[in-house]
Amino acid sequence: MENNRNFFITIALSVLILTLWQVFYMNPRVEQQREAARIEEQRKAEQKKTAEAANPGAAGTPAPAPGAIPSAPGGEAVTAAGRAQALAATSRVKIDPPSLEGSINLTGARLDDLKLKHYTETVDKNSPEIELLNPSALPNGYFAEIGFVGNDKTGAVPGADTVWTVDGNATLTPSTPVTLTYSNDKGLTFKRTVSVDNDYMFTVSDTVQNSGAAAVSLFNYGRVTRFDKPAVASTYVLHEGLIGYTGTEGLQEHKYASIEKDKQAQPGKSTDGWLGITDKYWAVTLVPTEKQPFQPRYAYFEDGRHRYQSDFLTDAINVDAGQSATVETEVFAGAKEVAKINAYAEDRHIKRFDLLIDWGWFHFITKPMFWLIDTLYKFFGNFGLAILATTVIVKAIFFPLANKSYASMANMKKVQPKMLEIREKYADDKMKQQQAMMELYKTEKINPLAGCWPVALQIPVFFSLYKVLYITIEMRHAPFFGWIQDLAAPDPTSIFNLFGLIPITLPHMLMIGVWPLLMGVTMFLQMRMNPTPPDPTQAAIFTWMPIIFTFMMAGFPAGLVIYWAWNNLLSILQQGVIMKRQGAKIELWDNLAALFRKKPSPAE
Repeated sequence: MENNRNFFITIALSVLILTLWQVFYMNPRVEQQREAARIEEQRKAEQKKTAEAANPGAAGTPAPAPGAIPSAPGGEAVTAAGRAQALAATSRVKIDPPSLEGSINLTGARLDDLKLKHYTETVDKNSPEIELLNPSALPNGYFAEIGFVGNDKTGAVPGADTVWTVDGNATLTPSTPVTLTYSNDKGLTFKRTVSVDNDYMFTVSDTVQNSGAAAVSLFNYGRVTRFDKPAVASTYVLHEGLIGYTGTEGLQEHKYASIEKDKQAQPGKSTDGWLGITDKYWAVTLVPTEKQPFQPRYAYFEDGRHRYQSDFLTDAINVDAGQSATVETEVFAGAKEVAKINAYAEDRHIKRFDLLIDWGWFHFITKPMFWLIDTLYKFFGNFGLAILATTVIVKAIFFPLANKSYASMANMKKVQPKMLEIREKYADDKMKQQQAMMELYKTEKINPLAGCWPVALQIPVFFSLYKVLYITIEMRHAPFFGWIQDLAAPDPTSIFNLFGLIPITLPHMLMIGVWPLLMGVTMFLQMRMNPTPPDPTQAAIFTWMPIIFTFMMAGFPAGLVIYWAWNNLLSILQQGVIMKRQGAKIELWDNLAALFRKKPSPAE
């Protein structure tokens, strides 16, 4: 049948694209991730064995050229000590808001010690908290720093090696800001007030008081510097690396590999926006003051220690004798929770801060999809149930179109005998055969492409749900029921070890869990609702596609597989009801019986 041909061509193309993507992209990525993690662990172990204790004198920052951001601490030695020892090596101010814990390094006033209280590394309740920021003396050093660039007239200004003094309160909470001070021999006094909200936003307010006899000019800078990169390689599904939104050029995204190649990217000056470094679920960004134009930059440095850096440098700030000037920078350091990111963008007027979450080119689908799932989650209290309810709603929205499609497919089954007659009559004349077919479609008022719509509609919904599951932290470690404790991770069970009864470790490709099997079974039943195509190629696709999809989908997030299995079941019920109303024969039972029917031997 013509509709079956189009239907299976659509399916075949979808399978081909997804299979090639899985085999030639995702599988190598998984292996790369494992190898990268192994190399990283090996590198850290070797560094612990061979590195010498940190040299305090090496921590200084070379004098910058006029108007240049001080060189990031490429000359710092990597300490053999652990994280706790690295933190104890410098004086610190404690950070203790509801969502974070850590400290500010008084040397450089760096934000280089930060853990996320509400997020752990694994689903295990005893798993360690996520360590977002670490001292630069560690191999995985990662910090945010605000400072100044001066000249001979200004004298020494706060930078990477400046030791600040705490003025009063020494614990930073949402209700108790911390004040730091520093004075130099040129009559400049720097007063820094650091505050934090209940979530992940710090505000750094610097006031420069000029008690000297002459006016001075200095520059304000900010940088987010990272010495390592995620051990798990990123995928095309989302951006990880250096990111920002500034000026008329808008969104800037530089993956680690691309910035390593380009070394530096410098868009035009801006008076608003933000920039920083983003991971899949976490980010550290700077929001410069709107009072001063600034020059954003994204860079990779190889001098001393390899490092990645997003930074900005403001235009000159002039401070007359006896006067003062104030600049303010906001620092976001935390989890990319959708509601909080959106609230920061709106309440603090941070231009397009929502783009910190990579919704992709099809954001007009992925954003509403997340909103729907999140809204249903608030009602059901379970993201798995929210996904099931979302599937029902999406099916209801497209019901009129799907109803026409299935009705057209049912009508196509009715005229199948006439179609076979035409093929036999014009077997040697394809042109007349096609003309006769088109006339039949016109007479019977049938759309031969209608059968493709149910599949075509599933594809954008499928990918938008995959994107939502993959990028949003709300789905991370979100449980369903039973053995599914993380909807954003693959089903952890496998038929090849009898779902855990046999204590063996299986390769990734053999992790075919319960939900992928249910998805494969429902796909098999859905396809058996239609007659087996007479063409051998189409029949092969008809037979093998559920098996291919079962293996392929096993590596996808469990939430996506649950959606697909549930959607298949609803489609079976919907198609069955429509076919019955149209008086078309449901081929499911005959097709299933034919699988177990003894085939005649050639002699018979």
